[in-house]
Amino acid sequence: MDTTTDPRPLLTRALGQLARLIAAVPAGRLDGPTPCEEFDVRALLRHLVGGADAASAIGETGTRGVLTPAPDVPDDGWTAAYDAARARLTAAWADDTKLDMPLTMPWGAMPGRAYLFSGCVLEMAAHAWDLSQALGSPFPLDQELAECALEWAHRALPAERRGEGVPFAPVRPAPEGADAYVRLAAWLGRAV
Repeated sequence: MDTTTDPRPLLTRALGQLARLIAAVPAGRLDGPTPCEEFDVRALLRHLVGGADAASAIGETGTRGVLTPAPDVPDDGWTAAYDAARARLTAAWADDTKLDMPLTMPWGAMPGRAYLFSGCVLEMAAHAWDLSQALGSPFPLDQELAECALEWAHRALPAERRGEGVPFAPVRPAPEGADAYVRLAAWLGRAV
């Protein structure tokens, strides 16, 4: 994958995979833990909806606002909330010119396409694994999507770039023969 590639097909796959996982969340699991230690399932869903809305706003305005979790959503409303955020995000980045739109993010200046890879596809793939693990792996995840996210993570988040101000723990070893999601989770510092 290079920085001239259109990330929107991967974004569509990442959004669809998360939508399927969110639809599989039973109300009784919302307070359950996830591998992302700062989130239980409900907090992770709030983060995913809020993140999609924030990415939408960047596509709509060309500027970064403050990432805020989604407002309170009824326990049975997460699928609808995510579907609305997903539709908004897809529409916000539909214009091809936005792929080369210059953005200034906390981690550096980049074109819109690089933001979609790092701020969306990578983030969504990582959290898809978190949610899948929290739900007991209800279905196989898109391995090709994780391979692309892992390739981007290796470039954008090198092992030596961890510590203060970086929201990822040190790289952890992945078990021999681990799938792409486990290797991605380990690269991002998750216990696998």
